[in-house]
Amino acid sequence: MTSVGSAAGSIASGPVTQIAWVTADIDATEKYLSTGFGAGSWTRMNDIHFAPDAVTLRGEPADFTIHVSIVYVGDMQLEVIQPVTGTSIYSEFLEKNGPGLHHVCFDVEDMDAALAGVAELGLSVHQQGSMMGGAMDFAYVDGTSAGAPYIELARIGDDMKAIFASIKENSSKVAG
Repeated sequence: MTSVGSAAGSIASGPVTQIAWVTADIDATEKYLSTGFGAGSWTRMNDIHFAPDAVTLRGEPADFTIHVSIVYVGDMQLEVIQPVTGTSIYSEFLEKNGPGLHHVCFDVEDMDAALAGVAELGLSVHQQGSMMGGAMDFAYVDGTSAGAPYIELARIGDDMKAIFASIKENSSKVAG
């Protein structure tokens, strides 16, 4: 098992389930990961809107839209995010750094306990929310002061697990 934290506190235990990039050109990033690293058929979800009642950015309501593309290579989920409108940690990252590795994700069973661990360690959550009526809760812990990308904590409900299983099955198909 992988742990995020220290002897003083723990935020999450592994495994890491996702590696994610932020890009200005989702097509180019998909192609690069498919050509060079064996990613199969991508599942693209355009114009995913996060409303102020479902997500916060540094504790304040946020309103943004992103394109997301997901594929599995083995059991590892690769995610590519392209900001479309509004301000988010994705648009801020792209503006500040250009395209690149944005976060890794740990699944957590208990989001409240994970967030208590974040607070205990004195770390900051920069973006937090829920999607699909609570099918998934997420929080992004800032790791930049330690030279790490964001760490996403995600509580994945049964409905979202079913969606990810379908995407994983589709990923084994040859992209064309």
